[in-house]
Amino acid sequence: MASESRKAVVAAIAGNLAIAVSKGIAAFFSGSAAMLSEAIHSLVDTGNGALMLVGMHRSKKPPEPEHPFGFSHELYFWTLMVGMLIFGLGGGMSIFTGVAHIRSGKEVGDVGWNYAVLALAAVFEGTSWWFGWRAFRGEMRGRGIVETIVETKDPTTFSVLLEDSAALLGLVFAFLGIFLGNLLGMPWLDGAASIVIGVLLCIVATIMVNESRALIVGEGVSKATLEGIRAIICADPAIEAVRSLRTFYFGPEDVMLVMEMRMRRDTEVGEVRHATGRIKKAIRGKYPKIRRVYFDISDD
Repeated sequence: MASESRKAVVAAIAGNLAIAVSKGIAAFFSGSAAMLSEAIHSLVDTGNGALMLVGMHRSKKPPEPEHPFGFSHELYFWTLMVGMLIFGLGGGMSIFTGVAHIRSGKEVGDVGWNYAVLALAAVFEGTSWWFGWRAFRGEMRGRGIVETIVETKDPTTFSVLLEDSAALLGLVFAFLGIFLGNLLGMPWLDGAASIVIGVLLCIVATIMVNESRALIVGEGVSKATLEGIRAIICADPAIEAVRSLRTFYFGPEDVMLVMEMRMRRDTEVGEVRHATGRIKKAIRGKYPKIRRVYFDISDD
């Protein structure tokens, strides 16, 4: 899964960089605000992909004395930064560019540049989107798209897919703004398309920031997983009751489990050690993401 996520991010970086350059050239020759917004969008997405790679790399650093639980949360931090950049640079600049274009009343120049670049961008963005969809589909596991975005603990999967989906939709808005503006002699439509693209990016950024915030604050495993863990513990002959289960995601593949349970009164000291070993092995065997297991045991 991590391999698919990395492939999706690398594909997005390569595609967005090529698209940003081509859109920038088209915007320069045509003076299109929508095309300039698209160039800014692609440039921001290129930087965002690089930041996600930084987060993926830093999250793999081993624990240190100052950071005994490692650096898995780095991935969530950098994804949050990506969302803020999309909102501020991508969405904000696109809206500003669109308003400025409407106020100037400037007509779009050689639209041929724009159409050629939009077609080329659609190919690149479509390829990048496919890699993103493959990574995201691996996270779905029978769930819907919205449910997966909310439930997944790997923000790179939905971040890349959301960015690429917004990029493809932005191309449609850019084309309509340029085409209709030229056809109807209404150049302000080009600026309006830029504003719509900016609003779209702000919506995507808001979703990313909200989900990343929740992950940074701390989320636990699903209710179904908790019930599965409880069943494993209760099945052990040395356990009388499970008082509480607490889990915490440090990263997509790094979960901590703290369990409070009561042993049977006739359990000997040596059997306690064997029981905890059995339980830990069984839990990790079924839920390999649970890497840290801690016990709070009582006999009263």
